[in-house]
Amino acid sequence: MDLLDISLIFSILSCSLVGGFIFMYAIIVMPGLSNLNDKDFIRAFQVTDTIIQNKQPLFMLTWIGSVVALFITILVSLITVGLSESWSIVLISIAYLLGVQGITGAVHIPLNNHIQEVRIEELSDKMLADVRLKFETKWNFYNNIRTVFAIFVSLFMLILLGVR
Repeated sequence: MDLLDISLIFSILSCSLVGGFIFMYAIIVMPGLSNLNDKDFIRAFQVTDTIIQNKQPLFMLTWIGSVVALFITILVSLITVGLSESWSIVLISIAYLLGVQGITGAVHIPLNNHIQEVRIEELSDKMLADVRLKFETKWNFYNNIRTVFAIFVSLFMLILLGVR
């Protein structure tokens, strides 16, 4: 096992953990929250997201670690096998960075920040329903996209590791 294999293993592990996190939101957390009324849905999401926004250490280590691991893997692959053989690692990493991290930064973080600012007690039931609908629909749509990206990135990286 060489340095590239080791960096691939760390990239696979960290990207898979992130993928598992967003997959669980897609199949368990958001469907569970969807059974709540508008007020409770917004409050429950606020409470859950606050843990993340308070920079929960293991979450942050995993989330940011996946990006760091990918950059290290790209660097190691370029140094050890050269650009002509690193293209697949670079493409898979770009897919992850855009499809998971990019969507998170462009869509989910702004949505989460917006929902954090909602003052539940100050809004009417109609306004709460509108806030929830706009948030939940967009959040779930883009979470499904980044979940697919995360799964395929992990799968393709496992294949790369296996064919080395």
